Amino acid sequence: MNIPQYFSDSYPQARQHFVRLCEHHGYELTSIKNEAVQGPDGGELYIDVATCGPQDASKLLVLFSATHGVEGYCGSGIQNALLGESVLGGAQPDLRVVLVHGVNPYGFAHNRRVNEDNIDLNRNFIDFGTEIPADNGYGDIHEWLVPAEWSGPARKAADAGLAAYAQTHGPAAFQQAATGGQYTHPNGLFYGGVQTSWSAQTVLDQVHSLASGVERACFIDFHTGLGPYGHGEMIAAGYPPQVQRTFKFFHGYQVTDPDAGTSSSAPIQGTMAHGLERRLADVETIFIALEYGTLPMKEVMTALRADNWLYNAGEMHTPDGVAIKKQIRDAFFCDEDRWKEMVYERAADVVQAALQRL
Repeated sequence: MNIPQYFSDSYPQARQHFVRLCEHHGYELTSIKNEAVQGPDGGELYIDVATCGPQDASKLLVLFSATHGVEGYCGSGIQNALLGESVLGGAQPDLRVVLVHGVNPYGFAHNRRVNEDNIDLNRNFIDFGTEIPADNGYGDIHEWLVPAEWSGPARKAADAGLAAYAQTHGPAAFQQAATGGQYTHPNGLFYGGVQTSWSAQTVLDQVHSLASGVERACFIDFHTGLGPYGHGEMIAAGYPPQVQRTFKFFHGYQVTDPDAGTSSSAPIQGTMAHGLERRLADVETIFIALEYGTLPMKEVMTALRADNWLYNAGEMHTPDGVAIKKQIRDAFFCDEDRWKEMVYERAADVVQAALQRL
C-alpha cells in the first residue's frame, strides 16, 4: 500500500488524479467552473462533485476537501487514497457517497487559505440577512496582525503588540480574537465576507440537490494547521443540537467541541456545518472537521500573516514572495511520507466508522 502516491504537488495534478480515480471506480462526476478567476498558470478552476449510490437513498456521506484552499493538498490526497484503496466500497443500498473536491479551488491553486476575495470560507456560511456577528476583539489586533511592512520596525512593533495582547488577555482570548471570524476588515485575517461566496453557495446548492429524500447525513471536512503533527482531531462543528448528534453518532471516539473549550480550535461562527444545518432543515446532520496538525501554531499564524501581507502590499515574484508562498504551503501540508500515511490512516478509520454507523 503506497499511500504517498495519492498526494499531489499542485491543484491541476490533484484534480486530474481525482477525476481519473472517480471514473475508474464508477462515480458520477459533476464539475462546476468558477468563471470569475483562474489558476496561476491561467488554468480553469472547478469544484468537482463525485457521487456513487442510489439517488433515492435515505442516508448520505459527504467528504470535503480544500475548504481552506491550500489545505487541499491533504484533503485531496485523502479523498484520492480512499478511492484508490477502495475504502468507500461500491454502491450500497440506501446510502449515497459524495466527494466534493476543491471547495475553494482558487485557494488550492494559488496556495492560499482564503478564496479570491480574501474570504475564509469556514467563516462565510452565515445568514447575511440577519445581524452580522461581532468580531470578538479582532479589531483590537488587526493592525498588528497585518502590519504595513513585513520586516523592520513596523513588524517588530506588531509582534510586540500581539505578544502583549496575549499576555494580558490570555492565549485562548487571543486565539478567539484572531481566528474566530470577523466581518469588518476585508483585507484582514479570517474574514467572513459580507455576502455568500461562490464556493459556499455552490456547496450548499449541490448538497441540497443531492439530499432530496435523505433522512440522515454525515459530513467530514478535512482540515490542517492545528494540533500535534499528523494527529487528526475530530471536531464537532455547528449548532449545539448538531454537535450533540455528532457526539452520539461517533460514540466511542474522542470528539472535541470548540464551544466547550475541549478543542485546539477556538469557537467559530459561520462554518460549513452551520450553513448545511440551515439549508438541510429536514435532515439529521452530523458534521466533523477532521483537523490534522502540521507545525506549531505560532509558525502557522506567522505564515498566514505573511501571506496576507504579500497579497496586500508585497510583490509575488521576488525572493520574499517566493519564500512566503513556500512558507504558507509548508504550514498546511507536510510533504513527508510518514505524515501522509498518518493522515490517511486516521481518515480511513473515521470514514469507515461513519459508514458503519450510517
